[in-house]
Amino acid sequence: MDDRAARAIAEGLRAGDSSAWRELYDSFAVPTWRLVARWLGANSADVADVVQETFLAAARSAQNFDPDKGSLWWWLCGIARNQAALHGRRTARRRQVIGEIESLDDPEFAAPFEGDPCAMLLVAEQAEIVRAVLLELPDEYALLLSAKYFDDVSVEELAAATRSSEVAVRSKLARARGAFRVAFGRQMKAAACSV
Repeated sequence: MDDRAARAIAEGLRAGDSSAWRELYDSFAVPTWRLVARWLGANSADVADVVQETFLAAARSAQNFDPDKGSLWWWLCGIARNQAALHGRRTARRRQVIGEIESLDDPEFAAPFEGDPCAMLLVAEQAEIVRAVLLELPDEYALLLSAKYFDDVSVEELAAATRSSEVAVRSKLARARGAFRVAFGRQMKAAACSV
């Protein structure tokens, strides 16, 4: 979506225009669903709830959107990230690893591990830890890492979306990777101690 269309939607949102809300939802529902699914797990029944809460929160905070601070998508990503974190805190539950393994039905993903339940268990545990770490990181870091490494968004595109320079995005990505490594190591150590 170009800046002009995003600004038109933003103006409509501020004015309470229902067609702007429909356009926002039509433009961003699927990518928001994918983003939330990465944070909560693709087979999580909670994804629908968090996506719904994201759009409701966007409706409540439309007055706060400032196109000079970032794109409409980036603003919505921040709201989705906050809603995913709130959901995680509200439910205060962790998925059981065995449930994750049973839900792995993607043949491309499962094929390398067929016949090796230990390898499947390790991958499922690491995926759960990656999701937990992304929810633990500051919003900006989690969004940058998700966009760069899950969606293959280029540094140039991230710079445009965040209204930052490429140098600033590269610097933030480096700090985000460092924070991720520290949090991931801590989570892996905690998981090893709990076994």
